[in-house]
Amino acid sequence: MLQKLIKNKAKIGWSLFLIFLLVLIRAFEETLFYDPFLNYFKDEYAHLPFPKINIFKLFFSIGMRFYLNSVISLLLLYVIFKDKQIVKFSALLYMILGSVLMISFIFVLTFFAEESKMILFYIRRFLIQPIFILLFIPGFYYQKRIKK
Repeated sequence: MLQKLIKNKAKIGWSLFLIFLLVLIRAFEETLFYDPFLNYFKDEYAHLPFPKINIFKLFFSIGMRFYLNSVISLLLLYVIFKDKQIVKFSALLYMILGSVLMISFIFVLTFFAEESKMILFYIRRFLIQPIFILLFIPGFYYQKRIKK
């Protein structure tokens, strides 16, 4: 076991560094990104009116955050699996899922905001948090194990 750790110390180091970058994005989210929903969803939001938002600024900010999380997640997948096909497939999934989620977010925010606070909360959560990497790593690991 110790031999495997020593053999893969570069992989472990890069993985920890990339995870640290994801943590930094989360830690500095209030200063790096425009998101009036950060504090809104921390409070008792069920009884509060929506905060004032700039839709274009919010769209750009959430898009940039999703993009940064996606790029770091793709790098993490490459470090872990060293397989360009996995990274290409994951990039395609990120593009499709990101587009569908962003369109859904803007649609719900524009047309159903007050009635669909929980839907908006969860769509936004998938956009601003690197949740997909938590699904991709075990999925690709399992797929690699099955092939062997």
